[in-house]
Amino acid sequence: MVIKSVNGKTPNIPEDCYVAENATIVGEVTFGAECSVWFNAVIRGDVNFITIGNKVNIQDGAIVHCTYQKHPTIIGNNVSVGHNAIVHGCTIHDNVLVGMGAIIMDNCVVGSNSIVAAGAVVTQNTVIEPGSIYAGVPAKKVKDIDQSNFAGEIERISNNYVMYSSWFKE
Repeated sequence: MVIKSVNGKTPNIPEDCYVAENATIVGEVTFGAECSVWFNAVIRGDVNFITIGNKVNIQDGAIVHCTYQKHPTIIGNNVSVGHNAIVHGCTIHDNVLVGMGAIIMDNCVVGSNSIVAAGAVVTQNTVIEPGSIYAGVPAKKVKDIDQSNFAGEIERISNNYVMYSSWFKE
């Protein structure tokens, strides 16, 4: 794994977190408990800070970055960032699933208990209301989460990733 200081700022990664051997974490990045960062993921807190809550998984190939002098990236608790997703200079509240290949751009806010569908592009300055499912390019609300079959999925996936990471810890 590459864990690197930039401009005197060093990632803060609790011991109970799992970081894959080829993940990259640089700069001002702070993690909560029971997080996991998977293969080829990049979390780059070089131009602004990144704060990540508890039980967050950053899946394979995902990129988390921020915007110089404008937007940090803040991720709440129980958030799953799917394979190859890009999370950039935005705020993601608790209990959110960011689907595979989704892109969340600068100054967006993703409300709690929401899903950003796989492949969705959440354009700059979008505010996703809590309890929503957003999909498409550009992403638009497609339904309320409580009217979908996905209501329990956010917690299930977050818990599963805590379990998966235990398999990889020596």
